Amino acid sequence: MGYYSNEPPSQPPQKKKGGWILPIVIALGVGLLLFLVISPNLFGKNAALDDKENGDNNTGATEENIRKEAVQVDVSTQITDIVEEVSPAVVGVTNFQMRSDFWQQAETSEAGTGSGVIYKKDDEYAYVVTNHHVVTQADVVEIVLSDETSLEAEILGSDLFTDLAVLRVEADKVGEPIELGSSETLKVGEPVIAIGNPLGHMFAGSVTQGIISGKQRTIPQDFNNDGRPDWQAEVIQTDAAINPGNSGGALINIEGNLIGINSMKINQAVAQGIGFAIPIDIAKPIIEQLEQTGQVVRPFMGVEIYSLEEVPKTEWKNTLNLPESVEGGVYIWSVEPLSPAEQGGLKRLDVITEFDGKPVLNILDLRKTLYQERKIGDEVDVVYYRDGEKHETTITLAEQK
Repeated sequence: MGYYSNEPPSQPPQKKKGGWILPIVIALGVGLLLFLVISPNLFGKNAALDDKENGDNNTGATEENIRKEAVQVDVSTQITDIVEEVSPAVVGVTNFQMRSDFWQQAETSEAGTGSGVIYKKDDEYAYVVTNHHVVTQADVVEIVLSDETSLEAEILGSDLFTDLAVLRVEADKVGEPIELGSSETLKVGEPVIAIGNPLGHMFAGSVTQGIISGKQRTIPQDFNNDGRPDWQAEVIQTDAAINPGNSGGALINIEGNLIGINSMKINQAVAQGIGFAIPIDIAKPIIEQLEQTGQVVRPFMGVEIYSLEEVPKTEWKNTLNLPESVEGGVYIWSVEPLSPAEQGGLKRLDVITEFDGKPVLNILDLRKTLYQERKIGDEVDVVYYRDGEKHETTITLAEQK
């Protein structure tokens, strides 16, 4: 039996130490767990609503991020859409040449490949622009469409100086041509896309992207490999990859317009990461002449000339009797009979220092003015030195035969 007494205890009862801590810890743990479970939904949904209602600054940041993501997606979609639309107008070009074997039996074999662009189409024919060096010495030329269909093409004309050529195929065999743009309005840093067949038809329709690295670049060209430049090509510089086989392919802007014709020949001696294309504004009149007449007709002077910089300085004074004020020019080595130069009174060893009112320091200066700024029938003022004396004459440019 238990024991019970009515007498008060001699000592007050002792409370158990720490007995209140455990319930508090448990309560806090349960509360924290509930908070972690509920808070994502609470803040994820209500916070956004509160931001909109209260005009919180975080809303602006969120909308800005969404807008940036949308722009990125749109740009990517625009590029892919443009490539899909334009690619069928970019074709492969194959140069076939006749060769004889040991038994003197002629056979046609592939001599090289490049690219081309369908730029025009009428009811009967479609026209393709490519590079001169892609089709030079070809006996047969074929174009390869994006669906790998091969068509024999006719060479309408080709031009060495601008490295352009025009081909023609039946219109019903090809798709729509590319839309021509303008190279005059290009800006440095503007995005561009190169399409072509690098390293041959195996990589047909390859697409590379870059920017306009420079405008109106001039690259000396030596056609006869004598170490002296014969021409100065004016080109667009881009960092879009342009490799062998890309020659004749398309350089397009972000709107899908043709702004240049890629040329690996111009680029062949330059470092990686630098590519060149013939500006479409320079190419257009050449293409039209090749399409209509099969050749480019340029003004003609009738002289064989060389840059004065190729002559030792001692000969400037001792042989040509030039005054010290002359800093450059071209000297005449020969004059063709009955030519505009002869009719204007020019003779062997005359030194031309001005042409059409512009200073002439070398042969490139004269040819640029003669071929790109003047036309047949124009009268041109020429300043020259003969035996140390300054003279001036006027010649009428004729058609080059």
